Amino acid sequence: MPDPDPADLSIADLQSHIRRMYYEKDVARGVEGTFMWLMEEVGELASALRGDDRENLAEEFADVIAWLVTIANVADIDLASALSAKYGQGCPGCSRFVCVCPNEEKP
Repeated sequence: MPDPDPADLSIADLQSHIRRMYYEKDVARGVEGTFMWLMEEVGELASALRGDDRENLAEEFADVIAWLVTIANVADIDLASALSAKYGQGCPGCSRFVCVCPNEEKP
């Protein structure tokens, strides 16, 4: 399969792209080890959110998504399908495309 246009990666393309680049290393590390890397990146994102460096903030968002995709690959979860199943028909709480769930509830 040809490499996707990096400016237009769908969720499925990104998951496949990350799998091709890192799968062997990721499987060797396992879900638990990979989860720890994700948590480190979430911490870096939290720090970036408190700053004003937009380039760093964008990089940290990308890192968090990449590590989440990595865990999905190791756990054999198709993220595009999972997202579509959960959110494709609207909010999981109220079933609307513009959520009307009370603010105190997590949709």
